[in-house]
Amino acid sequence: MNNEKSFRAVVILGAGRSGTNVLRDCLTQFPEFATWPCDEIQPIWRYRNGSHPTDELPVAMATPKVTNFIRNAFASIWRKSGKPDFVVEKTCANTLRVPFIESVLDAPFYIHLVRHGSDVVPSATKRWRGILEVPNFAYFAAKARYIPVLDIPNYLASFIAKRVNKVLGKQAHLSSWGPRFVGLDLLNEEDLDVICAKQWDACVSKTLDGLEQIDKGRWITVYYEDFITDPVAEMARILDQLNVVHNRDVIADAIQLVRTKKTDKNGRVIPNVKVAEIISPTLARLGYGVRK
Repeated sequence: MNNEKSFRAVVILGAGRSGTNVLRDCLTQFPEFATWPCDEIQPIWRYRNGSHPTDELPVAMATPKVTNFIRNAFASIWRKSGKPDFVVEKTCANTLRVPFIESVLDAPFYIHLVRHGSDVVPSATKRWRGILEVPNFAYFAAKARYIPVLDIPNYLASFIAKRVNKVLGKQAHLSSWGPRFVGLDLLNEEDLDVICAKQWDACVSKTLDGLEQIDKGRWITVYYEDFITDPVAEMARILDQLNVVHNRDVIADAIQLVRTKKTDKNGRVIPNVKVAEIISPTLARLGYGVRK
């Protein structure tokens, strides 16, 4: 980045339905943080790579033009937001392309937000079925503002294609929702729970693989269950990693969006055998059922 840019990118990595929206919204309550006025900026991340079949963008796709476009997008929102210390981004598909992000941004800080797969799966199935669709023009318009002009026809066609069979009653769920991982298109005949379990597993395992190659001082893992149990403590831990100082009362005001709830992340019983087989290795890798 050029000398004008004195901010740091903060990239929240989390599978869909893991709480990334609320974490982003809480962070941006502090004056040091800003973000886009929409929930995700997938078209920016996929600039010139929109035809790639999945969201697993290889590093080779981070060409100079792509890199400059994405960096300029961050710089633009930084300037429009009053030049804060940090620009926050939380597109869920980024879980599948950490090396790509590393090659594009200048030493970003990552917050890996993880939620137990057995809770994500039923929540994600609702989105796949369109149950939690947001029929609000302003919502889609806010996201559309950041689609490069030449890419608008492709995104519009994709939006319609994902929903047409469901609308026509030919399919019980959308043809695709959330991050597109390698192999997703081969799962059309699988139960939706299985598809969502594999999607969660791909997002989390790819993120873990990517973060393992990055200095530990540039990322932090936050468990959703810990965050909703004691959001003040977890937010303080995040701010400490970023060297941002606020007292407990200020932090408490910033996390009012969180619906606090005591939850135990260990000792879960996963009734769906197939789902359990898919997510258990990654759950163990995350420490679920082991952490005290």
